[in-house]
Parts: sequence; structure tokens; C-alpha cells
Amino acid sequence: MNDNLFNRIEEKTNVSKDTIVSLARKLQEGDYKNTNTLREIIHELSSITGKSVSEEKENKIIEMIVNDKVPNNLDKYV
Repeated sequence: MNDNLFNRIEEKTNVSKDTIVSLARKLQEGDYKNTNTLREIIHELSSITGKSVSEEKENKIIEMIVNDKVPNNLDKYV
């Protein structure tokens, strides 16, 4: 990802590039197909951003990740 994307994310969420990179490392080192690992990451992101994630949305996110349905162009969603 480029710095422009990180800057847009930080502007909208107040989450720094370093925090994002740290979370990405956790995903790389962890089993991102493991629902418990994904729930931990989602809860951490929710806490960092101050945005709540409903159980329904959490389940949808996990389902997308586990089933490899995450779009390649995430920057259009930011």
C-alpha cells in the first residue's frame, strides 16, 4: 500500500500507519483463517478507532476473510 492510502486512512480514523503496520504483522504471523485470531484483530481495531462493530458485521468480515472474498482494491472503500 502506498503512503497516500495510509494518509487517507489516518485522516478518517486517526489510526497511524505504524499501528496499521503492527496489526498487519499480527495477521501475517497469525493464522488469518482462524476465527479467534480475526475476532481479536477486529476487536483491537474497534478499540483503536472507537467504532463499534456489531456481531453481525463481525461475522460478515470474518466470513469474507476466511472465504478469500476480500476485494483487492480496498482503497476505494476508504
